[in-house]
Parts: sequence; C-alpha cells; structure tokens
Amino acid sequence: MRAIWGVTVAEVPVDTMPPSGLVAARPALIRALNEQLLLDHIRSSGPYSRADLARVSGLSKPTVSLALANLERAGLIRLAGQRTGLPGRTALLYEVRPDAGFVLGLDIGLRYLRGAVADLAGEVLARLSVPVHAATITDRVAELVELADELCARAGITRALVTQTVVGSPGVYDPQRDLMALTGGLPGWDQPEALAGLREAFGAGLWIENNVDAAALAERALGVGREADNFAFVHVGTGIGMGLVLGGRLHRGVHGVAGEISFLPIGGDPPAWGDPILA
Repeated sequence: MRAIWGVTVAEVPVDTMPPSGLVAARPALIRALNEQLLLDHIRSSGPYSRADLARVSGLSKPTVSLALANLERAGLIRLAGQRTGLPGRTALLYEVRPDAGFVLGLDIGLRYLRGAVADLAGEVLARLSVPVHAATITDRVAELVELADELCARAGITRALVTQTVVGSPGVYDPQRDLMALTGGLPGWDQPEALAGLREAFGAGLWIENNVDAAALAERALGVGREADNFAFVHVGTGIGMGLVLGGRLHRGVHGVAGEISFLPIGGDPPAWGDPILA
C-alpha cells in the first residue's frame, strides 16, 4: 500500500498491469486530487465561490460542489460570507479554516536557530530567534525541540496540533545513504544521527528542505519572485548558496545539488565522479 495526497492506494502487481503499463486512476484518488486542487486555490487566492473555483480549476460545477462538501465536512474550509451586488443568484464564498492546521518552520544555522508558527491560512502566529549553544548533534536537536515548544506556547497551541514541521537545513538530502550531505561548517550534521534525531523529535509530519531552496520558494511566493518565473536566489551568510527557480518551479537538479555553488571547484582537478552525491 502507498499513500498519495492522504489516500491509501493499493499497489498493482506488475504481472496484472496492461501492456502499456498504465492503470486507471481509482475514484478515491481522483476525488482526493480534486479536493487538494481546490484547497490550494482557496488558500492562495480565496475566498472563492463555486463558480469561481470551477472557472480557475477547469472542473465541472457538480465536481466542485462535491469536493467542497467533502472539504467542509473535513473541517478544512468554511463559509466566508456571500457575494452580492452582481446579476444572478447570490454566491456563497468559501475560505480556509485557519485553525484547521498549523505549520512549524525551523531554520538551522551555525550561530542561530530561527523559527515560526503559522496557521493554515498563512498568518504567522509566533516568531523567534535564539543563539546556538549546542556542541553535539543530540544537543542541537534538543535546542530545536525547545525552540519548537516555545514557539507553540507563544502561539497558544500545543505541538500536537502541528500538522507539518519543515526544517530548513544546510546541505542536501542523500537518499542512498539516508543523511544530509554537503552541510558545510555545521559540525556533525552530515552524520546519520542528525536525521534520526529530527525524525524521532518531530515524527511523521517532518519535512527537511535545503535552507536556501526554502528561501527561494519563499521569494517566489511572497517576494519579488512573484513577478518572475525564472530567477536565481543567491544567499551570502556563514556560507554561500543558491536556489534556482525555472518556469516557476524550484530546480533541484538530478541529485538535488543544483544550487550548491559554494562547492563548485575553482581551478584544480574536478570532483571525483565516485562521490555518491555528485555521481
């Protein structure tokens, strides 16, 4: 079994697949994808009416109505009012329920840890920056947990209500070795204990993102990058990094190291292709 957009889908045995290798999408999966699409539209540009959502999504009005009913029943959206003053029937407007979920963002630096808590509508409820005192991996994870608890307390929630924790970290995740590689001057952060400690502390809702790539995504969503589909975000701090947005999407490269300009060789011999993260 595997999960897609929160829906559990049975794996299809290879020997039962049609010659093309394609399998018809299951109705539950289609419904979940439609609901995710509408929720994304409402979060980014709402409030929306049913007619608005049908227009921007390309879905039929009956499909939109069914998806909205499911989202409302799940407690993810709510009525935001009515649109009046226009010809035709009064339109009901839908918006995201801000308290339906909370997102915890943490940024790992060499000298400072930074974090924020936001609700599902994107409003930042608490923000905090603290100096780093940790000398070991275990202590650094403990400081992140302490920061997370303090942020949640300031936001008036418990960490159990956080539905997604995103950690911005130097380095690139190497799936073959299940660790962070190219972590620069962060001592020990390229050891397996670092990821294991984060997963134990923050559970299944944890997502680890390269810190500069995360900044590039933020620039695309909230900064001058909103007006540009193609740009390079260059960060100069304790280290140097770059995030590439091409065609409106973050570009990672084949191995996720597309923006690691501080590791580019300047003169001398090129890197050995046997390196797992560069090969």
